[in-house]
Amino acid sequence: MTVARTRCIALVGVTGHLVEVEADIGAGMAGLHLIGMLDTALSEARDRVRSALVNSRCAWPDTRITVSLFPASLPKRGSMFDVAIAVALLAAAGVVPVTKVAEPFFLGELGLDGTIRPVRGVLPAVLAAVAAGARTVVVPVRNAAEAALVPDVTVVPVASLSRLTSWLRGDAPAAEWPALAGESASGGRPPLSPARSAGVVPDLGDVAGQPLARRALEVCAAGGHNLWMLGPPGTGKTMLAERLPTLLPDLEPDQALEVTAIHSVAGALPGDRPLLSCPPFVAPHHTATVASVIGGGSGAIRPGAVSLAHRGVLFLDEAPEFPMTVLDALRQPLESGQVVISRALGSITFPARFMLVLAANRCPCARPATPDDPCGCSPAARRRYLSRLSGPLLDRVDVKVTLYRSTRRELLADRRFIEPSRVVAERVLLARERAAKRFAHTPWRCNAEIPTGALHGEYRPARSAMSPLLRHLDTGRLSARGLDRVLRLAWTLADLGGKDRPEIQETTSALGLWLGED
Repeated sequence: MTVARTRCIALVGVTGHLVEVEADIGAGMAGLHLIGMLDTALSEARDRVRSALVNSRCAWPDTRITVSLFPASLPKRGSMFDVAIAVALLAAAGVVPVTKVAEPFFLGELGLDGTIRPVRGVLPAVLAAVAAGARTVVVPVRNAAEAALVPDVTVVPVASLSRLTSWLRGDAPAAEWPALAGESASGGRPPLSPARSAGVVPDLGDVAGQPLARRALEVCAAGGHNLWMLGPPGTGKTMLAERLPTLLPDLEPDQALEVTAIHSVAGALPGDRPLLSCPPFVAPHHTATVASVIGGGSGAIRPGAVSLAHRGVLFLDEAPEFPMTVLDALRQPLESGQVVISRALGSITFPARFMLVLAANRCPCARPATPDDPCGCSPAARRRYLSRLSGPLLDRVDVKVTLYRSTRRELLADRRFIEPSRVVAERVLLARERAAKRFAHTPWRCNAEIPTGALHGEYRPARSAMSPLLRHLDTGRLSARGLDRVLRLAWTLADLGGKDRPEIQETTSALGLWLGED
């Protein structure tokens, strides 16, 4: 009997850190001792590992067993370490060769009967393992498709501890242990999930009577801008928001891996889609707390709705009904594109670059007001209701649209001009390609990401195009932040119009969209 070592991954946010699992079997009072800054779930691994080994017909050493997880100063949470602990213990007891367990990474939770169960965060864990030099990663069978998305690593799926032991000893035939390679035989990656669900997909052609709102949706999709829709119930605010993702292009491969890793850590990854190739759409209820929207938790820190909507859309329906603390907490991620959650043990950063869509009624009663039956809310009640959306938050919203009820004639007339999502998405894709060509040597992907310095430097429009913006800046109707938002909008309108730079027509239209007057 000797000291055996294997490797696992500890997740801190969506970042994986290498952990060496060492097992030592020596003289002393019988028992299993785990050390290395463990949480409750990991401390309970001693009972899961013991039962799994016994029920897998492996002899349990009746002596002192010490398992150390290094580095000891790194917080370790969850049950992902169960398989690595069991394998290190078996190697220390001489059941499997020590050399066979030293190189691979082992991920998974053990059941009491020896089955190996799926865990959260396998994709970011495998990415971290590859960065640490891994060539082989052992994962639960139900996590194999997710792990196989990572190139340059051999993924070995396992269903039970007994079969894993047989494979490590070389007893199991190779045919029973198919390895999933991150690179297929032809050199390509595993197939992506379908771009759109096979079920009923919302289409922009379903929305009639709101031509200005449909145009605003197209502009937001082309430039990655935020949107605020104000109007009475039944005018299509929710329908429009749900159809915004259908106008966005599919995620690029690196973006898809990033989004999938966040959903994997949160345990929100669909079982039938190992890779999320479409922009996510997240719509929390207005009773959501700050922790559920921004992220956090008392134990393990989980990503919130803003991170689950990374590279996609975050929709807040009935936005004034959300607590003001939640709404104001959105301001920082809207500016920085990330969320930093600080706790006593340190800080965790989650990506959070999303498109924010706010929808609000005109008053708290939300009754359809008519000349014969006007709304009973007082002007003061309406002001209090809408004032929950603070000025600094709305200052970060690029496009503001007011929706009105359409008459029967307007609905019928507008149907001749309605375009399906497929047609609008083609224009959006062309506009994004123009922007991508312009940003080829920069880290930016769309116009909404242009920083202030570049906006007033290389990407500043001509003086004639800036004149209407400067007048509103002098009168105080336009803030310095608002000026930057309008300039980004103007570049998007220029891309949609096929122009090289914004002209006065684009800056004027962008100003109207930002002020909500277009």
